Amino acid sequence: MDSYPEVRLRRLRRTAAIRDMFGMDAPSPAKFIWPVFVVPGEGRREAIASMPGQFRLSADELVKELEPVVAQGVKSVLLFGQHEGDGKDECGTPAADPHGAVQRAIPVLRRAYPDLVILTDVCLCAYTAHGHCGPHDPDGDIDNDAACEMLARVAVSHAQAGADGVAPSAMMDGQIAAIRRALDDEGFKKTLLISYSTKFASQMYGPFRDAENSAPSQGDRQGYQASYRDPRTALRESDFDVAEGADALMVKPALFYLDLIQEVSRRSLLPVMAYNVSGEYSMIHAAAEKGYCDLYATARESLYSIFRAGATQVISYWAPFYKEIFRP
Repeated sequence: MDSYPEVRLRRLRRTAAIRDMFGMDAPSPAKFIWPVFVVPGEGRREAIASMPGQFRLSADELVKELEPVVAQGVKSVLLFGQHEGDGKDECGTPAADPHGAVQRAIPVLRRAYPDLVILTDVCLCAYTAHGHCGPHDPDGDIDNDAACEMLARVAVSHAQAGADGVAPSAMMDGQIAAIRRALDDEGFKKTLLISYSTKFASQMYGPFRDAENSAPSQGDRQGYQASYRDPRTALRESDFDVAEGADALMVKPALFYLDLIQEVSRRSLLPVMAYNVSGEYSMIHAAAEKGYCDLYATARESLYSIFRAGATQVISYWAPFYKEIFRP
């Protein structure tokens, strides 16, 4: 007796209460990390046209913006910084400036929200004159080892400012080992090292690059970001980062890579974060604006799919809207 008419699966979803009884619980807001764009100065709150509901914020404005977000139970942020004006160079040196936007924002947030988990993105593309994630070698390629040295300097500067964890996103070979070694050498043995271990060369980063002013001036990043046509090598990226000392792994983007989230979580006992990126966020907004779907219901369905695939935490621009998305 294992088929219709004796078995009627609709019995398991007949009412909302029954569906709640058998369905997944809503993910806790503590499982969400809000990625935010920090800019220099004070009193700055600049809407990002390609990302509805998101802003470039100076540290003082971010403190205000966080109040209702933290009140919902979201406990973590991931800071992205920018350098404005002159000073960008071949190596991305301004990224390690102790007076940079990220480095100055960390203690401001710490004073306002002592229990907030403050994570920082460690990359160079918003700080190099050419928009790539490291300096060029004599052949015009990105110099992997020189980039790792610079990334380590940036990570240490964030730890010195008080970051709980650093997350290098440049996809350089050996970056996790270089950063872990530098952090330990400088006495930051407790600083979390979160690996963008499986970050794909994706079309889903367009709105982010608009927000961060980080598009490469020429070429693309396919030479160092993972290929979506080569999942085996992408998985090796995560395996290597585990061996190099990562405390957590990450798959980016999320919605087009649910199979990789599932496989990474199967292969490793480390936490597996998924980055629900700008393009995924903005696509849902665009569809809702056209009347093709309900905004928050679609966001909710998409977020459930990421957790269902095996993500233990989700980095998402939806984090400030937790109550609207997961309302009772």
